Amino acid sequence: MKKLFLSAAFAILTLASCNNEGTAVNTVEGMKTPQMENFDKAFKSLGDPQNRPTEEERKRNTSELSDRRKALLVPASKELILSTGITETEMTRKTGGDMSQIIVWATQIYMQKSDEIRKNIKSDK
Repeated sequence: MKKLFLSAAFAILTLASCNNEGTAVNTVEGMKTPQMENFDKAFKSLGDPQNRPTEEERKRNTSELSDRRKALLVPASKELILSTGITETEMTRKTGGDMSQIIVWATQIYMQKSDEIRKNIKSDK
């Protein structure tokens, strides 16, 4: 009887813990801007069958994305950069229109905004 009670208590604590984690994750997801969500979707789309590396791209054996795959990320990357108040002209001047630089810059913005969201959630608790 004691073992059953302890097992039940442990199960309830585990479920409660998982529920709290889920709430925090859902809150972070809920606080993302539409531009951040689009950036997420663009990165996730790289895993779609039609967007995976081709045999030729794999043979190059490089960690850098191909131009074809970078082109999938650039629109969402630009949208995220522009959402910070940067102008199209300033973005072009800073990146020279280089797809890699645009994606890296957008990734930095995404990470910074995600950190801000996490800090806001922690301060609310």
